[in-house]
Amino acid sequence: MKVTDFFTQNPGKTHMSFEILPPLKGGSMSDIFKMLDLLMEFKPPFIDVTYHREEFVYTKHESGYYEKTAIRKRPGTVGICAAIMHKYGVEAVPHLICGGFTKEDTENALIDLNFLDIKNVLALRGDAMTFEEKFNFTPGGHAYAIDLVKQINDMNMGKYLDANIEKGNKTDFCIGVAGYPEKHFEAPNMDNDLLHTAEKIKAGGDYIVTQMYFDNQKFFEYVKNCRATGIKVPIVPGIKPLTKRYQLAALPRKFFVNMPDELVREVNKAQTDAGVLEIGIEWTIQQCKELIKEGVPCIHFYTMGDGKTISRILKAII
Repeated sequence: MKVTDFFTQNPGKTHMSFEILPPLKGGSMSDIFKMLDLLMEFKPPFIDVTYHREEFVYTKHESGYYEKTAIRKRPGTVGICAAIMHKYGVEAVPHLICGGFTKEDTENALIDLNFLDIKNVLALRGDAMTFEEKFNFTPGGHAYAIDLVKQINDMNMGKYLDANIEKGNKTDFCIGVAGYPEKHFEAPNMDNDLLHTAEKIKAGGDYIVTQMYFDNQKFFEYVKNCRATGIKVPIVPGIKPLTKRYQLAALPRKFFVNMPDELVREVNKAQTDAGVLEIGIEWTIQQCKELIKEGVPCIHFYTMGDGKTISRILKAII
């Protein structure tokens, strides 16, 4: 079932969905299943599984030379999606990214997903590698998310990279794209960012999931501006509770989001780590209650492996 079908078949209902990280290389699925077991009572219509591109490490040899080696710290996105669908009967949404993929790699990945009857994907450019100052696309791959969206949409119309394939099987992927209530950090202004988002929708995007944010007014304004730009697809707010004091600085630095003054003041007044957690949970509960009141189609939680905190929040709002 497509993500957007859940919204159209249940108008006025706010669903709860989750994003999970694959385990680190060498890890097992047991921790993911334990976390998801906590969250299944909230009946998520879909679960996102992130994809992490290759990174490089440099190993120094006795001769003094350094050897560059590619590693994958979190492999297994496709396998995890299949496991989730088999175990829970819930739709899985794998992330597809530009970085680390050629167009041929992307096509092959989409063929595999289609064979597994996975109907949904989230198309993202992806981040720069840790040693890069900016994102550099893979030779033979895509530089921008819109180009990835176009390739997926081409396959939905039976168009493959091989021009000799005249009657290729048409896939039927529902394509999610990213949105940024506080604009993408590389965009010069919000108008330019909205223009790029509108182009992704025109290219085949079916719905938007936003970057995390902590001020609902930013989200409401973003939705208003999207509609004014002609973007009519569902827009799903992405939510992450603040759970640790260091996140006041770490989250803005990594995800380019702002922290509301009131939240910062309350966290700074907290005397203990437990106090910070309670403040973050209560803040998220109030965010979610307001979003539900406004009738958003879904609230998408970035779990970061913390199912217990997400479960507490959901029990307070459902």
